[in-house]
Amino acid sequence: MQQTGGASGSQDAGEYGKTEQTARAETAKKGVSFIKNIYRSDVKVGRFLCVLILSGISFGLYKGVQDNYLAELVHINAFERGIVEFFRELPGLLVMLVLALMYRLTQSRIFKISTAIMAAGLFGLLLAGTGKFVVILFMVVYSAGEHITMPVRSTLSLELAKSTQGGASLGITSALGQLGNIAGFVIVTGLFFVFSRFGFSRTNITQFKIVFAAGAALMTGAMLVSLAIQETAIIGKRRRFYFAKKFFKYYMLEVFYGSRKQIFITFAPYVLILKYRADTSVIALLLAVCAVFGAIFSPLIGKLIDRVGYKFVMVTDTLILMVVCFFYGFAHHLFPLHIAYMVICVNFVLDSVISLASMASNVYVQDIAANKEELTATLSTGISVNHAISILIALLGGFLWAAVGIEVLFALSAFLGLLNTLYAATIKTKRNRGF
Repeated sequence: MQQTGGASGSQDAGEYGKTEQTARAETAKKGVSFIKNIYRSDVKVGRFLCVLILSGISFGLYKGVQDNYLAELVHINAFERGIVEFFRELPGLLVMLVLALMYRLTQSRIFKISTAIMAAGLFGLLLAGTGKFVVILFMVVYSAGEHITMPVRSTLSLELAKSTQGGASLGITSALGQLGNIAGFVIVTGLFFVFSRFGFSRTNITQFKIVFAAGAALMTGAMLVSLAIQETAIIGKRRRFYFAKKFFKYYMLEVFYGSRKQIFITFAPYVLILKYRADTSVIALLLAVCAVFGAIFSPLIGKLIDRVGYKFVMVTDTLILMVVCFFYGFAHHLFPLHIAYMVICVNFVLDSVISLASMASNVYVQDIAANKEELTATLSTGISVNHAISILIALLGGFLWAAVGIEVLFALSAFLGLLNTLYAATIKTKRNRGF
């Protein structure tokens, strides 16, 4: 009887194991099926998506320490932060020219080169000291690679997708990047928590160098994986400056979006660091939370764009922006400092969620572009237009903070968001043609 019971128990365990394996297999099949429903059957997207994850983790490590590194080790004040951002954003302004010079290269080749440039920037920050000039120099190198990647990554994402799944593809690639960011931010939070337990002060440079080393290693890994990505076709000569009348509204939307997003990217972390004394672990944790919400909402917003249209998304996201701007500028007047601190932390996360709606403009361009060459050229122009206003806003923002305070700075951002909403409402939509 005991032997029979043992055999029966063994059989039950075996059946349970098979059931668990079957469940895993079914989950894997659903995941593969989901990808197949979005991407074309004649392309291999795995390596491309892997690069996005690795580079996302690397970016999370870098971004997780960037603002505290600048404020606490390089001693960049609020006014100087605007100057740093001016130079950091210059590659975005020049991206059209750079891509035009690369007109003989395929999209995938440019993607590989830009990843290598980002790795070089991180290695530079690892080996450099804390002198303002050298730190800004390697930040600009990293930024150059990052900005070259932006239009190419979007183009590859749209090109690999089925004709009616452009928004979903952008949502998936954004979500993967966000998942990578989450890992990077969580690692930074954990590392700095451990460092503090070992007696490291918040200005000890060793802890920052460890993070830069990890980021450089991961970006190098991303570069090596990218070398295995299959070559895409050369889509024709890229124009240095591609302006077409039909894209005028897209260019104007990029002006408004570039203005308001630059204020948040540059100064929102500095509000937490300088006004509320948030340390590196807190900033990295907040960025991780932002990335979690980004990973959750990116695919949803992508599907929302496909379902209800890019115009609806463009118009509604800036309504929430009004609330965000108000609390950034005035929370410290309305609440005790510790409550205002929590409000700003929530604000920081909400700000990151509404910024995801910017992918709607890429789908808008795909909808009215005649071919892939025009799509890439227009996205590149849009990034340059975006950054032309961004670098001016960065300088103006630093001046406004120093001269009249953050209240006026974020009131300006709210006004720009309102203009963005009103202008987006004038867009005429049409069926996504796909190509």
